[in-house]
Amino acid sequence: MAASNASDPSPAKHPTTTERLDRELVITRTFDAPARLVFDAWTRPELLQRWWTPKSMGITFVSCEADVRTGGTYKFVFAHPSFPEPMAFHGRYLEVTPPTRLVWTNEEGGDGGAVTTVTFEEQDGKTRLVVRDVYPSKQALDDAIASGSTAGYDEQFTQLDELLGAS
Repeated sequence: MAASNASDPSPAKHPTTTERLDRELVITRTFDAPARLVFDAWTRPELLQRWWTPKSMGITFVSCEADVRTGGTYKFVFAHPSFPEPMAFHGRYLEVTPPTRLVWTNEEGGDGGAVTTVTFEEQDGKTRLVVRDVYPSKQALDDAIASGSTAGYDEQFTQLDELLGAS
């Protein structure tokens, strides 16, 4: 059974939509910027650090390493006041096709980690972004949703909108 909904209303011109498909989460948003700029914001660590973590969650970057090429790796380390140790997220890039497509693994979850595909489709100077997180099982996706790790996309994308507007 598929469910589709728009996230909470925000002042953003374009809403973030989320759809659950069995073991896949699909998040879509349009940005008022060309694909190359949106792609850069996803692949340049100095830009990624400015929008990736939802400010309301109190998470901050400790470090951001990204060798964005097919076969390259990434490691994002975050701090949060309620955790005694930083949290590390890491994986490898399976496909990098500037400025239209990124595919990476999320290996911090072990066998429960998702494979993320992001597509950037430009039309008339705007970019339709689609994020697809495919989990190894329905239960793995249920666990990710229950943990809250999938809840920040709307806020993240509002922050990305702000960054792109400042570019």
